[in-house]
Order: sequence, then C-alpha cells, then structure tokens
Amino acid sequence: MYYFLAMLAICDLGLSFSSLPTMMRILFNAMGISPNACFAQEFFIHGFTVMESSVLLVMSLDCFLAIHNPLRYNSLLTSNKVAKTGLILATRSILLVLPFPFTLRRLKYCQKNVLSHSYCLHQDTMKLACSDNKINVIYGFFVALCTMLDLALIVLSYTFILKTVLSIASLAERLKALNTCVSHICAVLIFYIPIITLAAIHRFAKHKSPLIVILIADIFLLLQPLMNPIVYCVKTRQIREKVLGKLSNIYRT
Repeated sequence: MYYFLAMLAICDLGLSFSSLPTMMRILFNAMGISPNACFAQEFFIHGFTVMESSVLLVMSLDCFLAIHNPLRYNSLLTSNKVAKTGLILATRSILLVLPFPFTLRRLKYCQKNVLSHSYCLHQDTMKLACSDNKINVIYGFFVALCTMLDLALIVLSYTFILKTVLSIASLAERLKALNTCVSHICAVLIFYIPIITLAAIHRFAKHKSPLIVILIADIFLLLQPLMNPIVYCVKTRQIREKVLGKLSNIYRT
C-alpha cells in the first residue's frame, strides 16, 4: 500500500509542478507561453494524469486482494512485483501521451492563440489550429477512452469487493473490511469528478461561463495534491502517527 501511495504522491507532485509555472505567471500578469513550452506542459500534465488513473486502478486491485485473499496478500504482492507494476504504469503513460506534442507541432495555428485554461491541455490547444486536426481529435478521444476504461475497471473491482464483503458473516468484520477502502474511494472521487464535470461542460454546455471552466480545470490539478495527503493521513494510522509526531517535535523546538 505504501509503495502505491508513493506512486500517487509522485503523480500529484508531477501535476502540480507541471501546471504551477503558467498559473504563477498569470498572477504576475505574464500571460504568454511559447508553443514548445506549451506542448511540453500538456505532455507532462496528460502523462501524470494517465499515470494517476492507472495507479488508482492498481490500488483498487490491491484493496480487492487484501479483502478477498488476505492470507496470500503478501505473497501475491511482493516488493518486486509492485516495482515492476510501477515501471509498467510509467511506460504506459509515456507511450499513450507521447504522440500529443508531435501531432500538435504539425498543425498550423491562427493569429488568435488564446487558451481557455490557465495551462495547456491537448483538447484546448488543438482547437486553436487553422489546419485539419482530425488526427488529434481521434487520438485524444482514444486516450480519454483509456482513462475511462480505468474508471470502469475500478467500478468492476469494487463490485467484486462488495460481493466479497457481503459474504462475510459478521457485521463488524464487514465494516472493518469496507473501512480499508474508504481512503481509496475518496481519492477516486477527487480525481474523476472534476475530469467528468469538465468533459461534460465542454461537450454539452452551449453557453458555458469561461470562469467556471477555468475554475473546474484548476480544481482538477490543485485539489488532488491538497486532499490526497489529508485523506490518507486521516484514515491511515501509521501515517497519521508519523505526521503528528513530526509536528509535535517541531512545536517543542
């Protein structure tokens, strides 16, 4: 679990460091960004987004194994297997979003190059093109489907978790088993609700407010790094004790 939490923290930090430069520039009224910097930023943002989605999927499988087969949990998920899983997730994320910068560079852009977010996204940048962006639309939809597939598999894993929990005779044991998944459920909701909301607004809202779009997009990147540590600190005793111990030491000094 702690290895997966470390992967989740790396994804959150990656998303924050990828988006903060342009957000900070806006605060100082420096609005511009070069095309190459924009393409690089959207590569890292989408890469860490896909990776976080994959990590959340693997964490749901981790919860299922812990509840369904607790006696074999340590033998099934060894440190070596977790490390290989992390490498596979990173490789998958890089390969999925690697075409984005190259497909964007081949487009010709109009004079009016104003983004609708405070950072560069693939779907936002390709709309600025004057040339045919059909390839970008199709491939962007494919990557979005891969992310939604992760969500579908997470829901499926929780279906199996719920089925396993309901087969437990004792109510106290049922609640104890479900309690182990609360932190992960919160992390999934924090991650996917802004993504789905933003996608729905772009797709269905005809008279959408630009301010609402920017706000939800910023919440997507800033809420996760803020809330995930709080959620896991509150729900995980070992992490909570370490954090409180460090804070008490600082207070004493």
